[in-house]
Amino acid sequence: MRLETEREARGWGRWAMARRLLTAVGIDHHDPTRVKNLGRQILGYEKGEHFPRDWSTAYATALDLDEEDLFPEEEAYTLPVGTVNESPVPEHGSDEVKRRAALQLIGAIGAGTAVPPGVLEQVLAGIEDALDGPLDLPEWERVVHEHGQRIVTRPAGALVGDLTADIIAVGELLKRKHTTPERAGLLRVSSNLSGLLAIDVGDMGDQRAARVTWNTAKRAADASGDHDLRVWVRGRAAEEAAWARRPARVVTDLVNEAVALAGDPPSRGLRSGGLARAHSAHAYMAADRGDASQARASIADLHRTFERMPQSDELSALSFRESQLRWVESFVHTRTGHKQADATLSRAMSLYPAEAQGPLANLALMQAAHLVRTREIDAGLKRALTALEDTHIATTARLSLANMVLQALPEQARSHPAARELRELTTAA
Repeated sequence: MRLETEREARGWGRWAMARRLLTAVGIDHHDPTRVKNLGRQILGYEKGEHFPRDWSTAYATALDLDEEDLFPEEEAYTLPVGTVNESPVPEHGSDEVKRRAALQLIGAIGAGTAVPPGVLEQVLAGIEDALDGPLDLPEWERVVHEHGQRIVTRPAGALVGDLTADIIAVGELLKRKHTTPERAGLLRVSSNLSGLLAIDVGDMGDQRAARVTWNTAKRAADASGDHDLRVWVRGRAAEEAAWARRPARVVTDLVNEAVALAGDPPSRGLRSGGLARAHSAHAYMAADRGDASQARASIADLHRTFERMPQSDELSALSFRESQLRWVESFVHTRTGHKQADATLSRAMSLYPAEAQGPLANLALMQAAHLVRTREIDAGLKRALTALEDTHIATTARLSLANMVLQALPEQARSHPAARELRELTTAA
């Protein structure tokens, strides 16, 4: 077949071809699962079983050929004799239904609108064929690892589609029979993916979706038997609940659960940073209610925990490194008016890479609040407005920090034009 000949003439395997097709349609992130699924479709295209209607332009772009020259006759791609469906209505899960669903999905994403219900499930229906093969848990662990890194550097909500698709795929895998270790591994993967999805939807402000998803992540972690993961889910959920201004009892219960699961002396929750995040949540709450003494005590607990943790240079939502430690200190020092606030903020900002725009924007808002507290009103308000304008998306934490800037304003400065603009931005968001 022509497609196979062109591919092999360039020395590309099917996975390489899949990656080039994805790039041709503007998908720069080559998710391993997506590459594998497209690689299987490519085999069908090359055998002439299906015509690549949705990928014909991408093929021409990737191969640097004229589309009409590459596909002179669509009719050449016909199904084998005996496979014709006489029903005028395509069957559920058929190629035609999946093709229509794919077009709906692409159209929705291109228009910036929500994906219609059921469309994603139809697109994913083709994965059923792959489920007959052996379970590749290491690959799923890599997917989780990659999502954990990407969520730190992408805008809020950017990973919701990918995470949802992966959660559905793992859910389908869980319907099959597995050995006990395999099932535990899949539950571990699903808990991590659900936790990351809860972070993303929570950042977008959908607190009900975040709450429901965190509950699922917690149950999956418990069922997996991974004690370190059980601590992480509760510790990270406590942090998110604190930023979302959920009732103090909710945050406290999650913190207490994490600490109890970690043990005494703590031996769990260190690898993932779950215990560190529980202490962070406790520090946030204390600082917010003006209890500087308790906030300092929680920071001390955090330092003791951090010293026992295995250190990593990797920035991920699934780990806890010095940048996160200094981030927590920065918030507490800024919120309580600590004299070390400026130095701590500078240290924290130096530890984040430039692509971590979300954490850096949040630190910039803390700087703005510190400037306002030290009566540098104009500079503080300008810093706050720049931080919000540069990121374009007002996450739950970012709105909370912007309000902290407004609360720090002295009475006579609240009618300042920049203060009014900042208030309008936060109110609109």
